[in-house]
Amino acid sequence: QVQLVESGGGLVQAGGSLRLSCAASGRTFSSYAMGWFRQAPGKEREFVAAISWSGGSTYYADSVKGRFTISRDNAKNTVYLQMNSLKPEDTAVYYCAAGDTIVVVTTTMGYLEVWGQGTLVTVSS
Repeated sequence: QVQLVESGGGLVQAGGSLRLSCAASGRTFSSYAMGWFRQAPGKEREFVAAISWSGGSTYYADSVKGRFTISRDNAKNTVYLQMNSLKPEDTAVYYCAAGDTIVVVTTTMGYLEVWGQGTLVTVSS
């Protein structure tokens, strides 16, 4: 089973950018669709973005559409989340997760079994 480790979080001012990475172990990474999720203090975890196993399909939450870009490099077993024009409301712990298909990742967060430990993003106003 694939294991995931996120990195790239930190403190950034509103309007700034960060790029998160999610490194996967295991030779089956390229067979998984991947997603990014986030959980703000006192709130439930929510979907942010997803990408198919090939990278040919992507899907975004309305709140990040046009500002965030998900991508993957199967040769490096890594999925990325480029975050631009950050807002204070983007402050959260960001998690990556793996699923069988982009539909599964996008619609069945509660059933995803493979998660990273999370990386904290703090956006100051």
